[in-house]
Formats: sequence, structure tokens, C-alpha cells
Amino acid sequence: MIERYTLPEMGNLWNETYKLKTWLDVEIAVCEAQAELGYIPTAAVAEIKAKANFDPKRVLEIEAEVRHDMIAFLTNVNEYVGDAGRYIHLGLTSSDVLDTALALQMVASLDLLLKSVQEFVDVIRAKAREHRYTVMIGRSHGIHAEPITFGFKLAGWLAEMLRHQQRLQTLKQTIAVGKISGAVGTYANIEPRVEAIACAKLGLKPDTASTQVISRDIHADFVQQLALVAASIERFAVEIRNLQKTDVLEVEEYFSKGQKGSSAMPHKRNPIRSERLTGMARLVRSHAGAVLENVALWHERDISHSSVERVVLPDACILTHFMLHEITELVENLLVYPENMQRNLNCYGGVVFSQRVLLTLVDKGLKREEAYKIVQENAHTAWNKADGNFYALIKQDLRVTSNLSTAEIEACFDAKHHLEHLEAVYQRLGI
Repeated sequence: MIERYTLPEMGNLWNETYKLKTWLDVEIAVCEAQAELGYIPTAAVAEIKAKANFDPKRVLEIEAEVRHDMIAFLTNVNEYVGDAGRYIHLGLTSSDVLDTALALQMVASLDLLLKSVQEFVDVIRAKAREHRYTVMIGRSHGIHAEPITFGFKLAGWLAEMLRHQQRLQTLKQTIAVGKISGAVGTYANIEPRVEAIACAKLGLKPDTASTQVISRDIHADFVQQLALVAASIERFAVEIRNLQKTDVLEVEEYFSKGQKGSSAMPHKRNPIRSERLTGMARLVRSHAGAVLENVALWHERDISHSSVERVVLPDACILTHFMLHEITELVENLLVYPENMQRNLNCYGGVVFSQRVLLTLVDKGLKREEAYKIVQENAHTAWNKADGNFYALIKQDLRVTSNLSTAEIEACFDAKHHLEHLEAVYQRLGI
């Protein structure tokens, strides 16, 4: 079992205390930059760093009176700092601090998400390696198609998560943007050099051309990428739910001792974690729409985006983080039933090998239309009977046996043919 960090870690990045801490980090970085350029006394910065603090309850108390969160915060910080506090927030507007600090929260959140993605990637790869030769039926339109392996199915999941890993790594660079350019972004009361130094101290880069806020296409990109991760997790969860159906039962969520599936029916073992993930994916996707609405702000800024982000950003991060944790444990402990896979593969006497029979007949000189008709007739006859046996019907059809030997017919029903080239996929993914 993988040793994992506790889930509240993500929530802690979005609580009030952490938010105010990032605000203070930004204010101090700007003070340090101002001092480096000789605009404020170095001794004052040392005093600010030594004394600066805040009390979230006190900030809320002040905000109840002044109706402005940043002013409430600065008032509280100055209660700790004293006279040197007059150098805090010089030349800044609220959004300089809010947006730059928000970038710090998003970067920290992505660090946790990337860690969770890596854990999931490791689990999928291990499970795919374990089942690289576990033959099962592939399905299209929900209908039996041709043989694959369970490892091959998981290989598709792995490739998808590796793409997400790359996207999130790129996204981390995209969102690591700060803005210290003052009201409407013109640097009228603070120069670009301060912004460059302060952002560097915070591990950010200056926004290329901010207004009074950082343009919200960046934040929309952030949430949309999380929604895409959630959509993939939902895809995996829906697949597990389908494969756990009673009449399929090729895989099953781990059911612990003492666990109950139904208050009414003692026999039930339900895919509750997969269903939970499906529901959560809907929530994350809904947030993607909300952040797209935030992109169109009035002129150089308004605050219509603010109320949305206070809900959407923490929620999307916490949900996605939890979903990654859940799907990782689900796949790691997934019960796999190869015998049921074999049973389902051989439904109706191997009717899923129809294409091999078709191609072999064509290879022997039959016209494709003629061969297709012969094979389809036998396949549908087998399909429409509870005890239908496509293999037996093919062996009895003179139109087939007059063209194919017994050995050639049997070769058509060998699943190994369908797996010959899967090694190329496994090698690409390091399975």
C-alpha cells in the first residue's frame, strides 16, 4: 500500500489563515524589493519582517466595520508592526496583493495535485503490468467486439494520465504569474523593477500586461485543466461501474469485511466509490463554466469574478485532489476476475472471432461480400440463441469447410492473434 499524505492538506491551502499568510508574503516581498532599490529604509523592512502578523478573527472584526477585506487585513497587520507599517502597501492596489497571492495558492495546489497524479500513474502502471496478458473482450457501443487484455485497457488510462501530468506541469508555469503594477496596471506609483524583484522572491514571473487585475483567462485555464482531469477519472470510474455489473462482473471494487451494500438487500456489493467519482466530476465540470464567465470583466477591472473564485477555486482543487486519492485507492485494490473475462469472451461460442473467419475466407479467394454474408448468418444464428455456438456452426457450414481446413478454422478462434502487437504499446508506456 502506498503511504500517502493526509487529504486535509489541500483544504489547508485554501483556508482563511493560509490566504492571509500569502497576502503577508506578498506585502513583505514588495517591501524587500522597495528596500533593495532604496525606496524605503532597510531597517524598516527588518522591523516589518520581525513583527508582522495577523489574527484572522480580528481581520473579520475590522472588515465588519470597514467593508473592505484588504484594508481590514492591513489595519490588523499594522497593529502588530507599529510605525514601520507605514511602508507596507506603498504604491499598491488591493489586486496587486490578491492576485499575486492567489497565484501562490494555485501553484501550491498544483504541487499537491501533481504528487497525486504521480501516485495514480504508478498504480495504473503496476496494475497494467500485472494484467498485461489477462485476456478479456473489448467492447464498442457496449457490445462485444474483439479480444483485448485488461492490461491494454489500463494502458489507455495510463497514457491519458501521463498527458494530464504534462498539462499540469505546463499549467504550473502558466499560472505562476504575479502583478505589482498598481491601480489599472500602469505602474504610476510603483515601478516595474519592484514587481520583477518581488515576483522573483515569490517564485513567480511578472504578468506580461496586466490591467488592475491579472486577466482571468489564466484562472479559467487552471479550472478547465482540473475539469479535464476529473473527466478522465469519471471515464475510468464509469468503466469500472460497467465492468462490475452482475451479468458482466469482470472487475469489482474492493468490498471490506463488515461493509454493507444495501439496507434492504444483503447480497448487494455496489460500486459506490466509482459512482461518487462520477458525481464529483459533474461538480468540477460545472466550475469550468463559471470561470469562463469570469473572463469578461468591465474595463480594467471589476470584482464580479471575486465571489465566484472564492467558491470555485478551493472547491475545484479540493474535489480534484480527493478524486485522485479515491481513484488511486480504487484501482490499487481493484478485484479482477480473469475467469469471468474468459467466460464473457466465449459467449455464443466465440462469435467475437467473426472478423478472423471473414478475413481468412477472403484470403482464400472468396469475395468479401460473399464471405461477410456467410459469417454474419452464422454469427446471428448463434447470437439469437441462449446456447448459440458460432464455432460449432462455422465447423458445420459447408461454405466454410470447403474453403478452410479444421486447423485454419481453429486458428481463427485463437485470441493470441489479437494480442501480437500489444507489446509495442506496453513498451511505449514502460509497462
